[in-house]
Amino acid sequence: SEFPIKVMGLNTETFQTVIKTIIRKHVSSDEIAYSCQISSGIKYLSITATITAQSKEQLDALYQDLNDHELVLMTL
Repeated sequence: SEFPIKVMGLNTETFQTVIKTIIRKHVSSDEIAYSCQISSGIKYLSITATITAQSKEQLDALYQDLNDHELVLMTL
């Protein structure tokens, strides 16, 4: 089923690259749709990745990897 994951961090190219790399580690790239939103002050970026989830274990592992990374401020 489709499942949106929102990840927030500083608005940097590195943040975007890291998040996409972590997500691709858990989900094949053809099952991911990305959208981004920059904060009004341009300091922060939220990336929403809508994935096709295969299992609860997959989602748990993905959230754990995202939350463990130092560039991630919050995940929803």
